[in-house]
Amino acid sequence: MRRTAARRTDPRPARRGMRRRASLILLAFAVFFTALAPLMRWYAFPRLAKIPPSQYQAVVMEAKDATLLDYATMRPKKADKVSIVQTLKGNVEEAEKVRERTGRDVVVWDTLSYVADEDGKMVSRIPERYIFDAHTQDPVNAPGEHVDGDPVRREGIEYKWPFLTEKRDYEYFDFQTRTSAPIHYKGTRTFRGLEVYYFEQTIPWTKVKVPKKLPMGATPEIVKQAGMERWYSTKRMFWVDPTTGAPVNGEELHKEEMRWTGNPDKEPLTAFAGHVKMRPDFLADTVEMVSAQRQLVLLLTTYLPWGFLGLGAGALTLSLVLEARGRRPDEPGPAPEPAPEPAHV
Repeated sequence: MRRTAARRTDPRPARRGMRRRASLILLAFAVFFTALAPLMRWYAFPRLAKIPPSQYQAVVMEAKDATLLDYATMRPKKADKVSIVQTLKGNVEEAEKVRERTGRDVVVWDTLSYVADEDGKMVSRIPERYIFDAHTQDPVNAPGEHVDGDPVRREGIEYKWPFLTEKRDYEYFDFQTRTSAPIHYKGTRTFRGLEVYYFEQTIPWTKVKVPKKLPMGATPEIVKQAGMERWYSTKRMFWVDPTTGAPVNGEELHKEEMRWTGNPDKEPLTAFAGHVKMRPDFLADTVEMVSAQRQLVLLLTTYLPWGFLGLGAGALTLSLVLEARGRRPDEPGPAPEPAPEPAHV
């Protein structure tokens, strides 16, 4: 009777084949993630980042110890506080109409600047329609854009800077003068824990239109009949989050005068003068909102692209390690066991 010797299979070729397949799979992942990183930043982000068409926002600004024109006596008076309520409402229906005419993805903002005295009575009321590209914030000139009912053709930005704001000057539209002028980049600041870009724009004394809504039923025609005209000057300051392009704070040194037409030597009447600042509670809400929005932009511009690049580098490294191990020369295997002697009965 004989005992049969069991044969042992060498596992090394199988392991080399598995390493080879795993290396190719990891290499494919490395190529995929490395290609996805720039696509996310330079292709997906410009198309996905946009202003929602139905956005609504309200901000209250105040000028304390201001000067106002009393239309009852036609004399300037001191006011403990003047409030400026700025509302911004996205008009989805009008945006669809403009999109059909222009073929562009646009946002239509119907805005209102409402000025009230310390008793809450109206000082002026100026509506506005602003039409712009949802992705770039470039103005889109289309029928319907206006300031206080007067058609305008905007150049430059208004209310908001582009995503990924640059350290440079921009053209900024002034709705009082109905014209655009440079707003200058003045440096990087830290505001409430955020790194922001600081911008300034100064509008010299300019003759401007009288608002169509004034106290006591006054109108531009009545002001003109009284032999007066409205002049305006301001220095506006913005602290802008460069990631979202959204201002986190804004201030103005605002001045308005009623001057006598054709009589420059006669003393003008101060219609409004004050340092306008954002009310603290709205300032805190704005900083909180912008801080949340900037995380979404950073996800598309920084976190995901660099994360994909890191995954691609890691997959490439593992692929090269497995490939190198697969190409390593085989070590001598164990010596075969001697066949057993036949057993005799």
